[in-house]
Amino acid sequence: MTSVKVISTSTIHVANKDSTVEEEIQLTPWDLQFLLFDPIQKGLLFWNNPITTPPIIIQRLKHSLSSTLSFFPLLAGRLSVTEHDDNTSSVSVICNNSGALFVHAVADKYSVNDIVSSVYTPRFVHSLFPLNRVRNHEGITKPLLAVQVTELNDGFFVGCAMNHVVGDGSSFWHFMNSWAEISRGSEELSKPPVLERWFLDSSASAIRVPLTKEKMIQSGYDGFVPEPQCERVFHFSKDKIAELKAKANAEIEGESKNKISSLQALLTHLWRSVVGSQGLEPEEEVNYSLTMGGRGRMKSPGVAENYFGNAVQVGIVGMKVKELLEGGLGKGALELNKIVGLHTEEKMKSYYRGWAENPRLLTMRGLGGNNTLVTSSSPRFDVYGNDFGWGKPVAVRSGAGNKIHGTITVYAGAEDGVDFEVCLSYETLEAMGNNPGFMDAFSAAY
Repeated sequence: MTSVKVISTSTIHVANKDSTVEEEIQLTPWDLQFLLFDPIQKGLLFWNNPITTPPIIIQRLKHSLSSTLSFFPLLAGRLSVTEHDDNTSSVSVICNNSGALFVHAVADKYSVNDIVSSVYTPRFVHSLFPLNRVRNHEGITKPLLAVQVTELNDGFFVGCAMNHVVGDGSSFWHFMNSWAEISRGSEELSKPPVLERWFLDSSASAIRVPLTKEKMIQSGYDGFVPEPQCERVFHFSKDKIAELKAKANAEIEGESKNKISSLQALLTHLWRSVVGSQGLEPEEEVNYSLTMGGRGRMKSPGVAENYFGNAVQVGIVGMKVKELLEGGLGKGALELNKIVGLHTEEKMKSYYRGWAENPRLLTMRGLGGNNTLVTSSSPRFDVYGNDFGWGKPVAVRSGAGNKIHGTITVYAGAEDGVDFEVCLSYETLEAMGNNPGFMDAFSAAY
């Protein structure tokens, strides 16, 4: 039983909306592939501010959210579905100002340290987020954006859920950064979003997906409910990451030498530890699923840095257990490097075209598995710059959405380095924690 008590719920509309025209935004293959996923759920933890009381915090966040939505009107809209005779549907976003959900809650039995000082993320953290057990396709009737502000006994947590069909992780943090900027008193955004959708063909018609409206409004359409897992945050300092990068590159010969990035070395270090802790057979296949961003890759036509929408696709690396564990850090890192290099502009365009012709909806059931790690988010996102007017956050955590065995969420560290939020079985996480080869590079948990 949760000790989180909801005080109030309200609907936040776009501030000063004077137009009755409901703009329709067509969705791209990059957007539509996430219809069966959960919303993005990320939240920020803050200490109480002695000069700012909870009522003032709630009022400021509501007011600034309304103002911010005027720059992101689709987040106050809903999904719209047009059904066709062949059991397919076309999905778009209607900017009708139906509003975002705002929840005010209290969990005064818990403290900031209950979250940041626990070796494993406490279960109650998932209750600090809205839109739990909601799939993106339910955005027909559910809000595309929801916020839950929960008072703790010495701090508060701002949990945000955004429909993944509307935007990716880059878009999520762009919105959060913008909201914080408005909350601090700005009337304009330093990085206004580019809302126009990116299409290869400007005359492209609405894409049909193999899903009826009836199925879209059924919660849990694919019937997949992941088994509960444990979560732990691992922090790696800048110096430790540099050591891993140097080690990985030193193990590589030929023209690929010195091409391994810091993140590729760190992800491989994690991958090898997870696989080594699972007791798999040497000939078993293990996979690493990476999310590839299109903003830096697409040049003609280009995808703007401030593009608000999805611009990602998935690349998968496969290796035998024996190859990964006996080949050294460099071998696995080189395989990650190769898959990243293969995702050129032309490959991403080819995927885009192919998806439009033959839509394939991603599912967590199909993406994950006991032998697969799935990485999302990026250390480049500005997480700790989200000062709403009472100081920077203490920590970041994610909700239950899209969590399966092997989910890895990557964040920049609060001071330096990188944090991994790792979702695995308790037994695997315990084995990793008792592995000196892995924990030697581990700096501290938040």
